[in-house]
Amino acid sequence: MFEKIGKFASEHLDFRIYGVTWIAIINALLIIPCILYLPEKYGYENGLLENLQLIALLFGFILCLSYQKIKNKQNKDNENEKTEIDQSMIKFFKFAALVIVILFLREINCGRTIFFPVPGEVNTFYGWKDIKYGWLAHPLYGLYMTYVGLYFLLNKLFITLWNIIKNIKFPVWNIILMIIGMIWGTLAEEVFHNMVMEEITELLFYVSLTGIIYLYAYHKNFQQK
Repeated sequence: MFEKIGKFASEHLDFRIYGVTWIAIINALLIIPCILYLPEKYGYENGLLENLQLIALLFGFILCLSYQKIKNKQNKDNENEKTEIDQSMIKFFKFAALVIVILFLREINCGRTIFFPVPGEVNTFYGWKDIKYGWLAHPLYGLYMTYVGLYFLLNKLFITLWNIIKNIKFPVWNIILMIIGMIWGTLAEEVFHNMVMEEITELLFYVSLTGIIYLYAYHKNFQQK
């Protein structure tokens, strides 16, 4: 059994710490100091922590859309080792970009927390029911998520995902940090009701996710063989 575990780890798990991993580690180390010392306003909508989240998501979005250009450049730079660009991977990264848009819209409440603050109130915003045509927001958001799901299914990206799982190693520390950020962020929102905790741990999730996208798009250790 231990031999099988060792074989699986050597074939599928990458425990190395990359530059993008260090960014996530620093984020993780800052969680406790931020919870203890940052004023509550830093956890408000449109506050510093949320803006950093949007920047991290924007970087991830750009990386996803740049994947095809990256592959073309790599082929051009390696005249003697040109390979056929995997179109399914290009579609997979486009799918990842669509998912990032969902996360981005979630963070800004589909624009409600940017365009509809209540005048004179702190961190307070009009509800969709109070906004003209606001009732359209949730159906349109739902339609977009449906489109993303159909894009995944119609392009058979579940096959691409399975090929990634089989053939490309997992950046272990980025994945662990992403899961920690997701779990801790959920607890902060649902149990502790601490806005700074929620936003700094969500930032960890997004930074780790963007790091994973970077590794799979750019780093030679995560290219499909």
